[in-house]
Amino acid sequence: MTVPALHDDAFLHLVRVDIDPAHEAAFNRWYQEEHFPDLAACPGWTPLQRFVCLGEGPRYAALYKVEGPWAFETPQFLKVKGFGRFEPFVKNFTRLQLKHLP
Repeated sequence: MTVPALHDDAFLHLVRVDIDPAHEAAFNRWYQEEHFPDLAACPGWTPLQRFVCLGEGPRYAALYKVEGPWAFETPQFLKVKGFGRFEPFVKNFTRLQLKHLP
């Protein structure tokens, strides 16, 4: 099976993190009320859903549809990327970029 390259096609972007338990409630509020809407306002970004992991690995996951690698370079995205004031409390950050098989 050949795995397609990303090129400029849309793909799913999965971000997983752990957060210091002392900041967990505030982080979840910020993510849902501020970060998701901020990313939704960025060209090429569609926030889809957040998840909590039931198994191993980072506890929280967020799934986005990204229209292409160019979406990581827009001024709007560069302004809101990352974890803002929660950056010092985020651990085990991982991301995965996924493309549908034909």
